[in-house]
Amino acid sequence: MSAVSLAGFDTVLLDLDGTLSDPTEGITNSIAHALRQMGVAVPPRAQLAATIGPPLRDAFAQFLRTDDRAQIERAVALYRERFAPIGMYENKVYPGIDAALSALHAKRMRLILATSKPHIYARRILEHFALDRYFAAVHGSELDGTREKKSEVIAYLLQKESVDPGSAVMVGDRAVDISGARANGMAGIGVLWGFGSQDELSAAAPLAILNSPADLAMIGG
Repeated sequence: MSAVSLAGFDTVLLDLDGTLSDPTEGITNSIAHALRQMGVAVPPRAQLAATIGPPLRDAFAQFLRTDDRAQIERAVALYRERFAPIGMYENKVYPGIDAALSALHAKRMRLILATSKPHIYARRILEHFALDRYFAAVHGSELDGTREKKSEVIAYLLQKESVDPGSAVMVGDRAVDISGARANGMAGIGVLWGFGSQDELSAAAPLAILNSPADLAMIGG
């Protein structure tokens, strides 16, 4: 972990995919399902996994090589056809996450989920893994794509939950988590156990980069 102080925060915004859990199997299987239904060749699993984190519609625009909204929306609908009943549960909480969240909760830190995933799915995932008990609120996008960018999710929840940006920090595994925090006057912390590389996170200039879930417990002093 970077040698900086992580004290002074009372609210922690946490990303979901790649930060709390590894959704690779469910997301890649659901993307592959959508592409096959549309008659598009399915890229290698690693290429599918590399798109986890940023908005799903951006991934389909890339795989379909189009900016046609109707085609992208059809792909999203086919993805959800598999993801909602099956894919969201093909998911694993990273070892040490439950203990880290418990430690933050015990310190009376206010934990808020901030994800680009539709909040209706995010809530179900937290409930499925019994992580919902640690969170004061859950925020994400709408099914129609509203608030799909991480900066938009953060802006919305800061207002909705009356969070002071100066006393809050965003924790996530991708550069969009860090840049989304900065766009809202917040500090961002990167984590290395997810999908973002050291180079990607370093380029986003986070306050710190954490090596393991156990390091999360150091936030807030």
